[in-house]
Amino acid sequence: MMELGTQRIADNGHLTIGGCDTVDLAARFGTPLYVLDEAHLRSNCRAYRVALAAGAPRSQPMYAGKALLTTAVARIVVSEGFGVDVASGGELVTALRAGVAPEQLLLHGNYKSREEMRLALECGIGRVVVDSLPELPEWQAVAEEMGARVPVLLRVNPNVKPKTHTKIQVGQIDSKFGLSIQSGDALRAARDALALDRLDLLGIHNHIGSQVLGWQAFGEAARQLADFLAAVRDDTGAVLDQVNLGGGLGIRYLPDHEPPSIEEFVTNVVGALRERLAALRLPEPLVLMEPGRSIVGDAGTTLYRVGVVKEIPGVRTYVSVDGGLYDNPRPALYGAEYNVFVANRAAAPADTVVTVAGKHCETDTLFSDVKLASPRAGDLLAVQSTGAYNYAMASNYNRLPRPAMVLANGGRAEVIVRRETYDDLLRCDLLPLRLSGG
Repeated sequence: MMELGTQRIADNGHLTIGGCDTVDLAARFGTPLYVLDEAHLRSNCRAYRVALAAGAPRSQPMYAGKALLTTAVARIVVSEGFGVDVASGGELVTALRAGVAPEQLLLHGNYKSREEMRLALECGIGRVVVDSLPELPEWQAVAEEMGARVPVLLRVNPNVKPKTHTKIQVGQIDSKFGLSIQSGDALRAARDALALDRLDLLGIHNHIGSQVLGWQAFGEAARQLADFLAAVRDDTGAVLDQVNLGGGLGIRYLPDHEPPSIEEFVTNVVGALRERLAALRLPEPLVLMEPGRSIVGDAGTTLYRVGVVKEIPGVRTYVSVDGGLYDNPRPALYGAEYNVFVANRAAAPADTVVTVAGKHCETDTLFSDVKLASPRAGDLLAVQSTGAYNYAMASNYNRLPRPAMVLANGGRAEVIVRRETYDDLLRCDLLPLRLSGG
């Protein structure tokens, strides 16, 4: 296993998280089970906050809620000095229900419905990120209708393509997100935003991709953002006061992954921005960052119960568990890999090559050709670094109720998302009268 956060192997050989025995957690709360290490989550938040404060005279960390957003998670990150970046009406309502102040929120999205726009302006949201030229007049129209003003950041795309999976490279010119600097659309958007009387253009935003195991691409993007601010100043006379550097720092999914530390990442990226701003004689802006995965990803672990061990001699051994792509679609979507081991025998040597399969009516391969400690029916498997984009992307495929999530800290575990029931699955189903027998 990788030692992440508070994860340890107890004297009885069981994995513990936050001082809680995972075997006990599985018995008490059932499986599959998401376990969130509160102390580690908070530690990641503090590392970002401290590094940002040291690197920029004015700064504000924003948590990217798309990675994992529940009311409890929102409360935790805000208590650690973060705002929250939301990407839909549902995420916005979740943050508001958690008690996040509207001015601490930022709304993303390449397509925001009129309903979502109205909801954002009604609550008094702190910032919205505009992704395209046609979106600007949409905000103007909604603001006129409501007698409101719109605090705007423009999402601009530098010509940077980081080394990561192609499906999570999002900052290049060919992207559904953002306005290309290279094509001139970003500068045109700045002109248009400044000309619309209901829009307050505060600054710019960028996000080049996710799960990037280095800072250099982000540093280059930061320098291009500074160049763009200078272009806006020279073209329009406007000196924009906010720069959102986005997120994207990778985490350890496997033992050989070596991302930079949060401090190293922030120090170098913010340093690159400030150095170029000074060379261009631009004032220090408010610097924002939007980490998500690197806050919550390695703070999460998923527990599965082994049901069937099926050996096909000379071919493969399948270990079937009580979860699958419904609770973790990332292996199917991205070929994502994880570190997995037997939690009830965590110190035992991994001596058997197996393929861990989910229970869905699909191929549903979770982990191919991984080494485990002679797995058998009834064992408990632990999958590390599942805090980001697992629960957030979970579904009810095959009409499976989504798992519970518990928050572990100081030997205490509390449910922060209850396990769905069959009644939950059926709550939105309706029978027309002609089918109801009535």
